[in-house]
Order: sequence, then structure tokens, then C-alpha cells
Amino acid sequence: MTLDQWADLDEDEPGELVDGRLVEEEVPTHLHELVVGWFHAMLRAWALARGGFAFGSEHKLGIAPGRGRKPDVTLYAPGAPLRRRDSLSRTPPVLVVEVLSRSPRDVRRDRVDKLDDYARFGVRIYCLVDPEVQLVELYELGPDGRYARARAAAEGKLVVPGLEGLELDLDALWAEVERLPGDEAPAGEAEDAGDGGGG
Repeated sequence: MTLDQWADLDEDEPGELVDGRLVEEEVPTHLHELVVGWFHAMLRAWALARGGFAFGSEHKLGIAPGRGRKPDVTLYAPGAPLRRRDSLSRTPPVLVVEVLSRSPRDVRRDRVDKLDDYARFGVRIYCLVDPEVQLVELYELGPDGRYARARAAAEGKLVVPGLEGLELDLDALWAEVERLPGDEAPAGEAEDAGDGGGG
């Protein structure tokens, strides 16, 4: 499959393009989608005030021939050559966000495979979010074309290097996460499960 064929796939056809093959994506949890939504809202607010753009998880990047990625959130600086009817961007965004999932395969994909892909593509800042341990890491692209971890934080305000005024309030993020119920069964559900239905 080529990049253009991948770009033209129906929006209901999931997957990223890796070496010409369609590879399935992780199944997002409520936690994953909450964190993705929070980052999209923060980056969109920053971009709107400056003439840039922020896109969600269906935005397609043409990384290289036969290789395409769909970051959880993508941020473009003002002036990026984006056209409204295009379904694929070959222009490196200034920042991408990936929210880690629990699966070891997905963690490897975000921490190793995508890190290499985004560096090769020229994405200036790679933001990795681990909602399970509540940690946000920022990797900055160096002149050698490789990422170095620029900043990491679990709380407080995290300032994004090179993007003036972009500050992430991690306390607000985790406070929103805490509003989601945990994995324990809701009240009454465990009792119903053990009831057996006898009368």
C-alpha cells in the first residue's frame, strides 16, 4: 500500500502505514481518550491565539514512502502549508503527542518506533504522556536529527521549549483524570453479580 492509498482509505478504516502494510492501532480506553482530549483542548487554544492548528487522532502524517502515522494530537505552527481538502500532511508539525497505553507492544511502538519516525520526519517536539504513572516527557529534536529528553514532569506547570506561552498545567490534567472512576466495580454491581438470581 502506498501513502496515497492509505490517505484515501475510508475514515472508518483504522490503522497506520508501516513499511507499506496497514498495522492496527491500540484500542483506546476512557483514560486514554480523556487525556488525548485534554491535550487537544490545550494545544488548540494555544494555536488559535497564534494562527496555528491542532488536530486530533485521525490526522495522517506521511512520514516517508510506505510509512504513515496518526499521532494522538498534532500541533502546527502558523504558516504551515495545510489545505482543507487534503487527507495527508507531508509537512512536519511542530509538536506531536502520544498517550501511552497499557499494552507492552503499544508502549514499544510509542517509545521506540514512533520516536524514530517523528525524528526522521522532523517533528521538533515529541510529547509522551503516561497516564498510569502520571508523567509527561518532552523530547526535543537536536541538530543531529535525534531526540533528547528536554523536560519531564509529573506535576505543576510544564513549559514547552521553543513554543512561547505554551504551558501545560499537569495538576489540572490529573485532577480531571481523578474524576474518572477506577477499575473497581461500581456500587451495587458486585452484589448483583453474586446474587445468582434465586428467589
